[in-house]
Amino acid sequence: MTVVAVTVTALLVVAGGLTLVRIIRGPSILDRAVATDVLLAVLVAAIAAEAAYSRDATALPVLVVLAVVGFVSSVSVARFAARRDPK
Repeated sequence: MTVVAVTVTALLVVAGGLTLVRIIRGPSILDRAVATDVLLAVLVAAIAAEAAYSRDATALPVLVVLAVVGFVSSVSVARFAARRDPK
């Protein structure tokens, strides 16, 4: 079980690092917004993995709130981008 936990942690750290690079270097605001949404998804996955590893369900409300925040932010950015697009 420890090997799986270390592997999952390493993959999530790499994903978070690559996402931070995209947030910093993103050429447009939409790239940065998508990368921020991906970073939030990585954070949710990390919290869920920790909750599964420790067999503790107290983090579930936090996961629900983060999922709702991610959804609302994605919809808000999409609506903002649709208003700016003249097509």
